[in-house]
Amino acid sequence: MKFLKRLKYDIDNIIKNDPAARSAFEVLILYPSIHVIIAYRIAHMLYMKKFYFLARFISQVSRFFTGIEIHPGAKIGKGLFIDHGMGVVIGETAEIGDNVTIYHGVTLGGTGKDKGKRHPTVGNDVIIGSGAKVLGAVVIGNGVKIGANAVVVEDVPAYSTAVGIPAKIINKRPKLIIEISEWKKKSMYNEMVI
Repeated sequence: MKFLKRLKYDIDNIIKNDPAARSAFEVLILYPSIHVIIAYRIAHMLYMKKFYFLARFISQVSRFFTGIEIHPGAKIGKGLFIDHGMGVVIGETAEIGDNVTIYHGVTLGGTGKDKGKRHPTVGNDVIIGSGAKVLGAVVIGNGVKIGANAVVVEDVPAYSTAVGIPAKIINKRPKLIIEISEWKKKSMYNEMVI
C-alpha cells in the first residue's frame, strides 16, 4: 500500500511540475521518470535486503530502457521528477530529499575511489538544471537551484542559486522571504480568481 501511495504522489508531483503532462495515465505509461522510479523502489528494497545482484540487475535493465541510471543503494524521497531524463546518473551513496526536480544530463556522482559516503546529499525542493554535475559528498540545502551545466564541488546553502564552473553562489535569500513571496503570489492569485 505504501508503494502505491508513493507512486500516486510521484505522479501527482509530475503533473504539478510539468505543463506537458495531461493525465496520470499518460505519466504512468509514457514518462521514463516514473518507470525508473518504480524500478528503483523495487531495486532499493532488494538492495536493503542484501540481494545486491538482483537489485543491480533491475537497475541496469531500467537504465537500458530509460537512459537513467540510479544505483539501488541511493536514498530517494518522494516526488522525484526527472524531466526528459536521458543521461541522468545517481550514485550509490547519494541521498535525495522530497520534491526534487532533475533535468537531463545531470550527474550526482563521486570524485574518486573513496569508500563510504562519496555522493551528494540533496535537500527538499531542489531544482538541478540540465547537464549539471554535483560531485562528492557535498550537501545541497533545501530550496536550492543549480544552473544548467554547473559543476558543484562544495556545499550549497539552503535557498540559494549556484551557477558556473566551478559553481558559485549568486543568490541567497532567507527562507522567510521566500515563504512571504510565495504567500503573496497565492494571495494575489486568489484575489484575481475571486
